[in-house]
Amino acid sequence: MRKVKEAFGLAIGETVKDFVGTDQNGNSIQLSELLKKGKVVIVFYRGQWCPICMPHIKKLQNSLDKIKEKNASIILISPENQENIQKTILKTNVSIPILHDKNYEIMKSFDVDFTPGKSLQFIYNHILKANLKNAQSDDTQTLPIPATYIIDSNGTIIFRQFNRDYKKRSKIKDILNQL
Repeated sequence: MRKVKEAFGLAIGETVKDFVGTDQNGNSIQLSELLKKGKVVIVFYRGQWCPICMPHIKKLQNSLDKIKEKNASIILISPENQENIQKTILKTNVSIPILHDKNYEIMKSFDVDFTPGKSLQFIYNHILKANLKNAQSDDTQTLPIPATYIIDSNGTIIFRQFNRDYKKRSKIKDILNQL
């Protein structure tokens, strides 16, 4: 029997490893470049099939101007491929950059990656129609713990919302207060 890895997430005070990703428009986005302009909010979400993720993304989009007023940037990170990221955009009308985390490299560097057990895979794939094996980089069905981080201009985590209970997400007021 294979042991399932448990994600713990990076902690406040830790330094984030620089990364580069491609957003839904084909733009290359590098964390260190964003940090030159100010703090960065990073939000990990599971995918367009997730009934909790989509309303959360809509709230983030509705607060985008307030985040920008604080001289901060925001990016969303998902294991889903570009086709499914386009479904997220259609469902949420989001303009926030969404990075496809190919091979789960960003998720792994934040220690938010996990592989759901068989019963969760059944729920995600058959009830929620996630089709994880085809919607991502490979067929491991790896997902992120939905988490939010705020990184300061030095690359240090100053805020984290990390909860294995997928229903608990960062609140906009908490993000804005930390910016």
